[in-house]
Parts: sequence; structure tokens; C-alpha cells
Amino acid sequence: MTHPYHPIIYVRGFAMSGGEVEDTVADPFMGFNLGSTKVRLRWTGRLDRHYFESPLIRLMKEHHYSDTYLDGENWDRHGRLPDRPVFIYRYYDTVSEAFGDGSQGSPIEHFARGLHDLILRVRDLRCGNDAARRAAFRVYLVAHSMGGLIVRCLLQNDTVGSRESKQAVDKVFTYATPHNGIDAALIGNVPSFLSRDWIDNFNRSRMRKYLQLRDGDPASSLGGKFDPDRFFSLVGTNARDYTAAMGLSKALAGEMSDGLVRIDNASIVGPPPGQPDGPLRPGPRAYVHRSHSGHYGIVNSEEGYQNLVRFLFGDVRVDAHIEVDDITLPPRLQQIKDKEKRRVRASYHFEAVAQIRRSLWDLSRRVATEHSTVFRKYGELFPDRADPEDEPRQGHDKPVLFTLFMNSGLRLPGRDSIGFALDFGVLVPEYEVDRALWLDDHYAGGYIFRDKINFEVFGPWQDRRWSALYGFDSEAANGVSREAPGFPFEDAAGRGLRFEIPIVKESRPGIRAKLVLTGRSWA
Repeated sequence: MTHPYHPIIYVRGFAMSGGEVEDTVADPFMGFNLGSTKVRLRWTGRLDRHYFESPLIRLMKEHHYSDTYLDGENWDRHGRLPDRPVFIYRYYDTVSEAFGDGSQGSPIEHFARGLHDLILRVRDLRCGNDAARRAAFRVYLVAHSMGGLIVRCLLQNDTVGSRESKQAVDKVFTYATPHNGIDAALIGNVPSFLSRDWIDNFNRSRMRKYLQLRDGDPASSLGGKFDPDRFFSLVGTNARDYTAAMGLSKALAGEMSDGLVRIDNASIVGPPPGQPDGPLRPGPRAYVHRSHSGHYGIVNSEEGYQNLVRFLFGDVRVDAHIEVDDITLPPRLQQIKDKEKRRVRASYHFEAVAQIRRSLWDLSRRVATEHSTVFRKYGELFPDRADPEDEPRQGHDKPVLFTLFMNSGLRLPGRDSIGFALDFGVLVPEYEVDRALWLDDHYAGGYIFRDKINFEVFGPWQDRRWSALYGFDSEAANGVSREAPGFPFEDAAGRGLRFEIPIVKESRPGIRAKLVLTGRSWA
């Protein structure tokens, strides 16, 4: 086993009813083998089928991983492993009627201990008594929904597992995990008294206990127990295609969700490892228009797979956020505010669709029509200008757009660069004057700024320094003609360059901002 191809352990999500548990344990791969068949419009105008074969099969075909079953028996019966194994953590077996005691009462800590045992069993079979190999042994944990909370319980709870199993975890990738709990319309966060079928595992007070967080910590915090830069959150944004509970779930979760988990609850934050009192920073994340599960589910999607393999096996990381210097009002509204001294309020949506060259899929997608944009009130962007009645925003004041992981080995023949593009837009949904909607000269869905920005990134894979070229589609389609000034920086995630791309529209309403990209090597 050589880096980056460590063993993968998949931890599946929540099964509410006894019937769902039995269906789960009847599947050898517990959903990691499920694919999807969808219609795709081709350049000819013809509608063709697109087959996504499943994450498991794609890992086998493209990265030479293998399952761990042989002659109908599990891997541990044979005393040997394939070179690149994918394990399915079958934690539901112990509570099923088929293989366990039929009890639904086991706490999440119990499942985390089982994950600890599995990691060490894999290490022992892989490394034997070789001390050097045991010390170097690493695994990747990939989890869906509640599976991500089981992973976090192992990593964060000092009473669960051992230091050996925790240190063996190299990277974590979660699909649609409710890292900050589950919220529903009318009732808010899932109440702690809903202990039937473990629903209280998504209550934030209960989460803080099994994650060993302090009362003031957000439930989404890793608490200094694991490096947030090695913990990827894939966030689903398609509520409409989630069919669980006959549509009740998506009705309760609302549009800005995957049908079960709200967008703002599906990613982690964390202080630096070993510094629980350190500043919280967001971990890498991307947003895809997929539902929590089902035919349009986030696990059985091309978008999910592409983010997974780039995070696990890529060698370049690019983060993007926006720093807004000023946003101006329409001329008439500015006059109302300045001369008539009336109260004007507004909010803004930031759209971001990121694509990598040679890919037909969006690696991250946040758009207004899908209710997944970054949303900020004017006072949240500019706290010194906030309305007295506006509540201060909790968390990150600079809107985080996405994190891309890329593989320099997949660049075009004859090119030293890797390419990606960002379709970026800023919209204002509505204006308010003295608490009443202002619709004069306003069109719903109007953009203050919109353009596609193209990037060519050069880096150490060709013994070159980090550098970048960029260009706007409004100037030349897919063109790059400007050099992005790069500023060296070093943070907890490593060294790299910070690039600032000016986002300017002088007409009113207009914007002056900087699209900030940070590029660095990744391993």
C-alpha cells in the first residue's frame, strides 16, 4: 500500500425503522454499491442515458480497489486482504433480527467503538507485528449521513476507542451528514426526548455529549480532536427529489436542504488540532444539487464521486471565498436613503458554480433557483453599517464559496497547467424601505454582477512556482489573459499563494469586491 491508496472504510447512514435495518443488513455493501441511471442531453440534441455505476464499482475500475469478500465469506475468514481494500462497516448487524438481538437501543458510542475495532483489525491483518508498518498504517473513512457522526464520535470522544485507531485515520469524507444536527419547521432542532430509533442522536445537546464538546461549542465543531483541513463535507442542496416519509421530511426540512439536512448544518468547522480554544475555521466543502438519498441521492451521483476521489487522491487544493468592499444601491434608493432619511434594507445572494476542465459535471454548485446560494444581509457584510435591529452574524464573515481538489496528473497533454472555471453571480432578491417592499425599477432575479471566470493554475508538479492566469468570459470565451498577483502565505493547512481577482461593477447598483483564491499542494 502506497500513498495515496490507503484502505477505505465506508460507514452508511441512518435506518429509521426495523424494516429499513433488515433491508440494510441484507445488502453486502449497504448502499455503497448503488448507482443511478439518468437522462442527459447530448450536443446532438438527443437525450441519452447516463449510467453512474456506483462509488464502489468506479473505485474498482478506475483506482483498482477491491471488495473484501471471497467465496461468499468475509475477509477476516481468510487471513489476507487485497492490495486496495474497501470495507463496509456493518454496524447495523448487531441490532438486526437477522444477525443480532433485534434491539434498536444501542447508542452511537457503541457503533463508534465498533469502528475502532474494525480499524485495528484491518491494521493487524495488514501489518502483522511489524512496528514500523503499524505506525505508518492509515485508513480513509467515507460516511453518509449519521455515519459521519459515528466517525466523529470515534475521533472526538476520549472514552471511545484508543489513540491508535484515531491516529490511523488520514482523511474523512462525509456525504450529507447533519454535523450541526437536524432542524425541522415549527419544532426547530430535533428534541432530545425523541429517543425512539435513535432520533435524538441529531439533537445538538445530545451531540455535544457523545462528541465531548463544551456547552458553548457549535455541534459542528471537531473540538481540536482532528484536523478540519482533512475533513471534507459534501453538502446536498436538492430537497425536492427526496421522497422519504412520503414527502413529509422535505416539507419539514425546507427548500435550503437536501430534503433532510439543511445546507447550513451539513459541514464542519474546527480549531487547529490540539487547540480546543483556538479560532474556528471552516473545513473543505462543496455543494451539489443532490438529495439526501434515493434515485437523485448524493452518494450515488457522479458529482459525489468526483469530489470523493479528488479529495482522497488529488494533489492540489484551491479554496475560494469572497471579500466585499462595497455594494451600492440603485440611484433612486440611494436618494431615498440620503435625502429623505428613510430606512433602506437589502440582502444579497452569492452564486458560485465551479467546474474543472475536461469534466461534464459541476464539482460545486450554489445557485438562486435551487435555493442554495450564500445568503448575506447588508448588515452582515458590513457590520459597522448594520441596522440597529439586525442581529450580528455568528460564524464566518467572509462567504465561503467552495473547495476544489484537483489532480495535476490529469492535465491536458502538453500543458503545464490545470484549468477550472467559476460562474459567479451576485443577486439582490428584494429591497425594503421602512419595512415595505420597494419594487420601483426592480426586477426579480436581477444580477448586480455575473460572469464566468476562467483559471489556469501552475504549480510545483512541473518544478514551477505557484502562479495563475485568469480571464472573464465577457472579454473572451474560456480565455485567460491576465496574471493574478500571488501573495505567499502559510496557515494551518500549509503553504501556498493567495490570489485576489477584482470583482467590479461601477454602475448602480454595483459592487466592489475581491474573489480570493488560495492554492497549495495537497497530499
